[in-house]
Amino acid sequence: MEKLKNQFKSIRVKLFTSLCIVVILIVLFLIIINNVVLESFYLYSKTENIKTVYEKINTYYNEIEKNGNSNINIDEELNKISIKNDFDILIKNDENLLLYSSGKELTTAIDKINELIMNNKISSLNYKGNKDVIIYKNNKVVIRKIVDLRSSINYIFLTGELDNGNMLYIRIPISSIQESVRISNNLLILIGGISILIAGIIASIISKKFTQPITELNKIATNMSKLDFSKKYIENVADDEINNLGKSINLMSEKLEATIKQLRETNVELEKDIEEKSKIDEMRKQFISDVSHELKTPIALIQGYAEGLVENVNTDEESRKFYAEVILDEAGKMDTLVKSLLELMKLEYGKRKLTNTKFDIVELINEVIRKCKVMLEEKNIKVEFDQSKKVTVIADNFYIDQVVTNYFTNAIKHAIEVNGKKQIKIEIEERENNKVRIKVFNTGEKIKEENLNKIWQRFYKEDTSRNRAEGGTGIGLALVKAIMNNYQNNYGVQNKEDGVEFYFELDIPIGDVS
Repeated sequence: MEKLKNQFKSIRVKLFTSLCIVVILIVLFLIIINNVVLESFYLYSKTENIKTVYEKINTYYNEIEKNGNSNINIDEELNKISIKNDFDILIKNDENLLLYSSGKELTTAIDKINELIMNNKISSLNYKGNKDVIIYKNNKVVIRKIVDLRSSINYIFLTGELDNGNMLYIRIPISSIQESVRISNNLLILIGGISILIAGIIASIISKKFTQPITELNKIATNMSKLDFSKKYIENVADDEINNLGKSINLMSEKLEATIKQLRETNVELEKDIEEKSKIDEMRKQFISDVSHELKTPIALIQGYAEGLVENVNTDEESRKFYAEVILDEAGKMDTLVKSLLELMKLEYGKRKLTNTKFDIVELINEVIRKCKVMLEEKNIKVEFDQSKKVTVIADNFYIDQVVTNYFTNAIKHAIEVNGKKQIKIEIEERENNKVRIKVFNTGEKIKEENLNKIWQRFYKEDTSRNRAEGGTGIGLALVKAIMNNYQNNYGVQNKEDGVEFYFELDIPIGDVS
């Protein structure tokens, strides 16, 4: 029973059933079209034909009357039309005298029809009892569908007045449409039955040809699902879709087998990855430790000085003011730390949208130098910077200000006298691909080679004791790194002969370096 059920689900049965359904639907569609459209189309075609003949005959008479054209033999032309189209044609003048008739009995038959029409008795000749027998009508032409009850022959009958006043009568015998439809439907049913038989035979042969390789492919796929890649599809000469599918399955089998082998080999490396994960966990713990350390000190200071104020450790006004200033200063440092850390996270995770505009980087650097004037004077540092030229860059003014400020304040903190000079030197160098490099150099001690990459990490300071006298949060250079990564521009640090040089690059509009 299960085997029989599976057979009904097979492609062969489905293909056979589909072909049979398609043939039956086509036959039914043609039968419906036959019954609905054929009679109307036949009648329309004949009506258009008889109208064309009326126009042609009218044109002949107009040419004769207008030009006196004796070359046109009207009787001969009417005979041609009558024979060619199987029409009965009769023409009378305005005095009811016969001018032309294509048949001897036609005059009597048409006179009888006209008499019935004039006496409003045309319904006795009506086809199928339909009282409205007029199928076309205008000012000069009336076309009716009638039936001769004596002979049971259907006609299309035209009564028309020519431009010269003559009356034209045309009668077309038409075959029984219903009989034609019945014969056509029987033929379609016969053709449909033969088509179903042929389709069944063809479907059986074709489906066997197609299902055999598909069955084979199904077995191969089943074995692959069990990780058995020993069976392969035997390719044939025919370059068809099934053969291509077989090639693809063979290729997939090979790749899957190789991948599983590689996974097994990689399994050994996973242990190394676990060790690496342990290192990452250590880094995370170190990060938490760094943050905790940075917040712990200002919180302890704030708590201590606040308790001193509450307990009136120092009663004089100046001491209380000092305590309050320390609390405000530490609170400000905490605020700066938290804001800087939040800003860094937004930049690193792409949550901050950069607003790029054109601005003069020379003007921005001058403003940073002006804001740090007091610090420069306190440390007696000389700044060397060429302010004569204008350099337009494309970037976010706010973030580039942070980059320049970080570089410049770091230079101030670490600048010491070397070879009799204590200075900071800022240069703007034009680079390839429409970029400029901004370099900030300060005289001082070099950075250890092993620390050149570490200084860009958050909370990293070369001075592991984190001396608070120098200030800073350890986030500044990490911010620089995040900002430059967003722009995908170069940045870095280099040890020079008598100091350290930090740099970063920005995009410029073409022709804006002067």
